[in-house]
Amino acid sequence: MAAVLALSVPLAGAHGFQLGAIEIGHPWARATAPGQAAGGGFLKLRNAGAADRLVSASSEAADRVELHSMKMEGDVMRMRQVDAIDLPAGGSVALEPGGLHLMFMGLKQPLAAGSRFPLKLRFEKAGEVTVEVKVEAATALPRKDGHAH
Repeated sequence: MAAVLALSVPLAGAHGFQLGAIEIGHPWARATAPGQAAGGGFLKLRNAGAADRLVSASSEAADRVELHSMKMEGDVMRMRQVDAIDLPAGGSVALEPGGLHLMFMGLKQPLAAGSRFPLKLRFEKAGEVTVEVKVEAATALPRKDGHAH
């Protein structure tokens, strides 16, 4: 039990979490309007170990959580569900607006700015960790350090 707790502890002094060699930085979501059925989630993954993959996510805040990508195809921005998000050995991946991100589908209530909710992330090799998502204002933009403002 102590080994499991040691693998999934919050990082001291930051809104970050650790799962073995994987650091999960500042999980956040944009606030949603009443009646909005879906919302976006964002975070930064840093991997000090062997290559891994984020294979799924779940939260009691939504019926399901999907992994998504966004990219321009011609003059149209396309969003697609993806099976997994690769996390290279010694590398990092940003889940951010306009790129890779999480979609909270079937929200059970609006995501209110200032609130928090749990999110479980499952990695192919590292296993599972539950992190806390901070809900930021709908107008929040990511900063270079991964935090929203």
